[in-house]
Amino acid sequence: MSTRLALSDLEIPKRSGGPTFAIAFGGGGARGISHIHAIEALDELGIRPVAISGSSIGAIMGAGMASGMSGKEIAEYTVETVGSRGKLFNRLLSLGSATMRDKLGGFRFGHFNLELIIDAFLPPQVPREFEDLVVPLKISATDYYGQAEVVLESGELRTAIAASAAIPGLFMPVWVNGRIMIDGGVFNPVPYEHLMDLADIVIGIDVVGAPEGDGTHPPNRIDSVFGASQLTMQASIALKLKLHPPHIFLRPSVNRFGVLDFLKAREILQESETVKDELKRAIEALHTAVDA
Repeated sequence: MSTRLALSDLEIPKRSGGPTFAIAFGGGGARGISHIHAIEALDELGIRPVAISGSSIGAIMGAGMASGMSGKEIAEYTVETVGSRGKLFNRLLSLGSATMRDKLGGFRFGHFNLELIIDAFLPPQVPREFEDLVVPLKISATDYYGQAEVVLESGELRTAIAASAAIPGLFMPVWVNGRIMIDGGVFNPVPYEHLMDLADIVIGIDVVGAPEGDGTHPPNRIDSVFGASQLTMQASIALKLKLHPPHIFLRPSVNRFGVLDFLKAREILQESETVKDELKRAIEALHTAVDA
């Protein structure tokens, strides 16, 4: 795990109630289960962010937090649903052939209708509309033909989440406002910059990961596709960090897990548990720097 603190350019006003916080949850498939520890850390510090942003799995975790759910509640729900083989497949089977329906005719990246899957798996606490969230949420998606990032923050929440998490090759693209949207991580893996003017301290959590191995064995076809995507996204993140980093930037230790390793939810939570204390220490360091 790596932690980055942007202390050199820190301009945090001293407030009687303390500084305000915002948090950006990055994309990375099942690796994003580790975001739960960041939510728990803020819960334990009594910090409620004034704004949240998310991309792909980060949009899902962000929606849970923005709905007012605690990190503990999100963890329990995650392990109980996607972390359980029987319950996971029963929910998918209950959707029937509708999950395979291609609503976009001949245009297809993948076969699965993520909108239906998202609707079936989101916690009941997550509302239908952005406007009913407890904390403002910004969701990043990618306009495929517009070749640009689109930030969704009003209207139908589940459609926005599905658009942000529609990984090419796995899920069908999603129609939003008459445009074809795919995975938000394609353009913005950790969308923290949308929060920089909204809070005193902005936290970014990167769970994109990177290919792992001994360097002597070539990856298989699937691993090479996802690995190449990881490298591209990490190059984008590195450039953003050089240009305008958030105040706190964390990378949980989740490299060994795959995008679809949701059944390993307990393992992911166990292996990334140290990110909770890492975030607490980073926040304490910022408070110390401001008070000095």
